[in-house]
Amino acid sequence: MVARHLVDVHVLLIRDGGLLLSRRRGDDEFDGLWHLPAGKLEAGEPAAAGAVREAREEVGVVIDPADLRLIHTAHVVGSGHEPRLGLFFEAPRWTGEPTNREPDKCYELQWFPLDALPYDSLIRYPAAGIRAYFSGIAYSEFGWASGGRQ
Repeated sequence: MVARHLVDVHVLLIRDGGLLLSRRRGDDEFDGLWHLPAGKLEAGEPAAAGAVREAREEVGVVIDPADLRLIHTAHVVGSGHEPRLGLFFEAPRWTGEPTNREPDKCYELQWFPLDALPYDSLIRYPAAGIRAYFSGIAYSEFGWASGGRQ
């Protein structure tokens, strides 16, 4: 059998100097930690379309795919998790007011000032994409036996 990698899409919604984060609900090690609106691509779905769909499903905003800007790619593997390629998109424009549309997966949504992000309680993987927004680092690796690069 050929090993396959999942593709995740993450969306940075930035408004008035703040970033929207969701506090994850679940029965895993990420329960209670902050995350971006994100999810896995569906079969046959282009990455930009997946990012638009995830933002709509999770927080109820509508994004024109042409408004997305790819800011970071992360190649990730973790204990108990399938390897994945994460694509991080900035969405400078959207319509609708963000609301928690998945309360079974998310405790709350909150805007954080860009200069006061909760890095200590943020899942490490999406933190790479958030840091890339500020640093311009295009690529990172996490969890690989070689130690990866960041």
